[in-house]
Amino acid sequence: MSTERASTRPVDGAADRRPSGTRWASTRPVDLGAGWPAGSSGATTALTGVVGEPDDAAPPQPKRPAGRPARSGSAGARSTRGWPGPGGGRVGYLDAPTMWRATTVQACGLWPFSAGSGAPMSGVPIGQHLFTGATVCGDPISWFTRARYISNPSLFMLGMPGLGKSTLINRMAVGLAATGVVPLVLGDLKPDYADTVRALGGQVIPIGRGVGGINVLDPGAMGIVAERIGGRAGRALAAEAHGRVLNMVAALLTIVRGRALDDHEQAVLSACLRHLRERTPQHRAPLLPDLLRVLAEGPDRVRAVTLDRGQETRYRDAVDPLHRSLLGILDGALGGTFGSATSTRIDPDAPAVCIDISRIGESDTQLTAAAMLAAWSDGLGTVAAVHALADAGLAPRRWFFTILDELWRPLRAASGIVDRIDALTRLNRSLGLGDAKITHTLKDAEALGTDADRAKARGFVERAGIVACAGLPAAEMADLGRVIGLSRREIDLVSSWSSPPGWASTGSNEEPPGRGRFLIKVGGRPGIPIRVSITETERRLHDTNQRWAATADTARKATPEQAAERAVEQAAERAAARLAAFEAAQ
Repeated sequence: MSTERASTRPVDGAADRRPSGTRWASTRPVDLGAGWPAGSSGATTALTGVVGEPDDAAPPQPKRPAGRPARSGSAGARSTRGWPGPGGGRVGYLDAPTMWRATTVQACGLWPFSAGSGAPMSGVPIGQHLFTGATVCGDPISWFTRARYISNPSLFMLGMPGLGKSTLINRMAVGLAATGVVPLVLGDLKPDYADTVRALGGQVIPIGRGVGGINVLDPGAMGIVAERIGGRAGRALAAEAHGRVLNMVAALLTIVRGRALDDHEQAVLSACLRHLRERTPQHRAPLLPDLLRVLAEGPDRVRAVTLDRGQETRYRDAVDPLHRSLLGILDGALGGTFGSATSTRIDPDAPAVCIDISRIGESDTQLTAAAMLAAWSDGLGTVAAVHALADAGLAPRRWFFTILDELWRPLRAASGIVDRIDALTRLNRSLGLGDAKITHTLKDAEALGTDADRAKARGFVERAGIVACAGLPAAEMADLGRVIGLSRREIDLVSSWSSPPGWASTGSNEEPPGRGRFLIKVGGRPGIPIRVSITETERRLHDTNQRWAATADTARKATPEQAAERAVEQAAERAAARLAAFEAAQ
């Protein structure tokens, strides 16, 4: 119910600045010393008159002489919102109702004052809904196996640097590990995940010059499991292991040469590898120097592939380019990492695995590409071996979650990695693993060398079951919207997260406005905006700014006196350096 009020002049004859249509109280407001004076709290709310208001029981106003206004603080004053009397007055703000989350069993008696939430609750708890505060759970594997929200267990994440992309994936990896899923980081470039894998009791394998290496001729877990299974299934797995080794050696040669191998060269390599496998003792893997020795000796099995027809010159003409390329691997930049026995094999029973290649320099693109390819070949071979054991009833079924962070670096390192990732996005359902790929923008795919590679990289987003967006510029969001379908409000929301903090910020413990905020998109459904809050343990294990921490902590802990003394010392050092330079010039 509403009360009709007569119009009167504002206090002290001030000009009426209220919008047209606003009614004034029938009494002249005065300052009561506490509370809001009548007429100063704004228009009535939607709840006005719905429940019994305190004004309804107020006594009628007493008669008063003409021209003498009543005071709102008197006992007979009446207002439409709030209690009359000293210390009372009108209520200017109505608190929002408290929201609680409950199951249908717990909240069934509260109908109709309950509302269903659209936030999914299947999977790893990843944050809160940005608008409703509801808990949001999700990960590629849970949404594929349990909830059936997606048809492909993959996630593609885009966002500007420093907004928490790898932190969210790290949260998913920890949550999935608690359910028995094995996180696999097959090439940690920074590293971002090594400390988390160690905390999970997993295996961290460093790869790099003087640190550790991978023998690309070693079939790894696939060879061991093939011998254990035996029979037809064992022979099939051994054949698959042979194919993986052949592809890995061909990929290394492609990186060194800068072009793919000829068809007859792959046939020669295959014959050499089969010859080595038959003549190498069990529980010992051949090495690249052994492959070179087979090429030099030229057994009949290898000569038959070259069509030498008994002529030594024809054989040498056929194998010499391959021989030179293998020598380039052993004597070049890759020999120390791939020419010796594997330093540490992947443990198929480990709860998590991280292959750390962060010690390889940023400019060493050849070694980075080779290490990534070798890590993926060894890791996916281990996954195939575990599944073969489960198919034979010799081990329980296990699922895997692969993480490929900083996607732009391996994509630019070598074209063979694009093909391998492309195959993974198409076959991960049959491989029994989910994957998460992280990069900055869609333009990372445009920097690839060939049109075929660019088309394959663009397909990663189109085939992803989940697309997660952190802060991105408006132009980038428009391009992404043409791929996955984004509304104007979603584009504006994600674009606002890429804005830097205001100039008036002090910089003390402040974060960018978009850090920890993501939009989760699944097909044509409306996006789910979430806010991720991490625990102190996660913050410690997943600190991507570790090399800035020491200087920042020192500056923060220094007293003003110490900071002043240090500034004076630095000024004196600079003055002494300038004086020395001047004297040397004279």
